[in-house]
Amino acid sequence: MTDRVLKLGIPAGSLQEATADLFRKAGYKLSFAGRSYYPTIDDPEIHCTLIRAQEMARYVEDGSLDCGLTGKDWIVENGAVVEELAELVFSKVSRRPVRWVLAVPNDSPIQTPQDLQGKRIATEVVNITRRWLESHGVTAHVEFSWGATEVKPPRLADAIVEVTETGSSLRANNLRIVCDLLESTTRFIANAPAAADPWKRRKMDDLLLMLQGAMAAEAKVGLMMNVRRADLASVLPVLPALQNPTISNLSDPDWVAVMTILDEATVRKIIPDLKRAGATGLVEFPLNKVID
Repeated sequence: MTDRVLKLGIPAGSLQEATADLFRKAGYKLSFAGRSYYPTIDDPEIHCTLIRAQEMARYVEDGSLDCGLTGKDWIVENGAVVEELAELVFSKVSRRPVRWVLAVPNDSPIQTPQDLQGKRIATEVVNITRRWLESHGVTAHVEFSWGATEVKPPRLADAIVEVTETGSSLRANNLRIVCDLLESTTRFIANAPAAADPWKRRKMDDLLLMLQGAMAAEAKVGLMMNVRRADLASVLPVLPALQNPTISNLSDPDWVAVMTILDEATVRKIIPDLKRAGATGLVEFPLNKVID
């Protein structure tokens, strides 16, 4: 049992399962037990704590945690002084950034930021919203929303600033987007002392290497095939590869094996072309990690 431990914050709430899934793909068994706020992980040198993403940057900054995963939006909202070691583009729905947007009822006369003068805005990101209004020279009443923000206009608020990935929830509540305030992705953050500690920094870098490798492997597959040497000049131009395809000799000197990595969506488009170019025995296989 090691005496050295990296204190890692795991985001609770909407990112919790997406984070656990990413860790599992990276080779770490991260699991949650009932109501416990201390997830287990199969690495004795890592101690996990489940914390809401909204608070993560605060606890990392003050040293309660060495590092953690949270959104760029919550770093900005809290004004936290932390080191961003990596961007990890994943979320609860998709692998793309989330957006904080200003939304109003479909029949609202509000069309521009200036139309918010003197209005009431409900949001979780009060500081971000106030700074954004100030940058547009607008004075409005910004109040913290404890949830269910979409239902507040028009009776409880004139507008809201809310996070969205697809916009579907806003549309379902008869709201339209006026403009974007901030785009956010998940960041792996650490406080300065932890980032400067050689053992902790290496531990964090090793963890990030595996997480990023797992993310790089998503939506990609491996493709193997046998090709006559005489047909290589026709087959190779068909292959889009991360790098040059790997070509291996077979027992028959007239044949070689070709292996490459490519986007999964590309496979169905190029296999017919590969067959026509002379490739045989094509095998597609999944990938766990891709590490440059």
